Amino acid sequence: MRIHLSSVFVDDQDKALRFYTDLLGFVKKHDVPMGQDRWLTVVSPEEPDGTELLLEPSGHPAVQSYKTALVQDGIPAASFAVDDVQAEFNRLRELGVRFAQEPLAMGTVTTAVLDDTCGNLIQIVHSK
Repeated sequence: MRIHLSSVFVDDQDKALRFYTDLLGFVKKHDVPMGQDRWLTVVSPEEPDGTELLLEPSGHPAVQSYKTALVQDGIPAASFAVDDVQAEFNRLRELGVRFAQEPLAMGTVTTAVLDDTCGNLIQIVHSK
């Protein structure tokens, strides 16, 4: 068994697609119209057939309070592995990305937490 698909709820699919592709570096995998929304997924360019991230619309009534509670408590909605948290932090900060947590080393793990501009905190992580 392996993870095939995961999702983050986003306030605006177009804005999310730009953020996740133009800034984070993912590539669009699927973009299928489904009424007023889309089945919109991105993948790592390093693993184009790997796990897909669904940029899922936040339309369900429970989603906004869920997302707000996570952000208020500083809990990331997703975690992405990077080779070097400090280097990625520097690159993204230069592009204007806002961070809720700067790089923090905790034993063999270093993390940072960014704001995806679509209502979520996202963690980047590197393990030694």
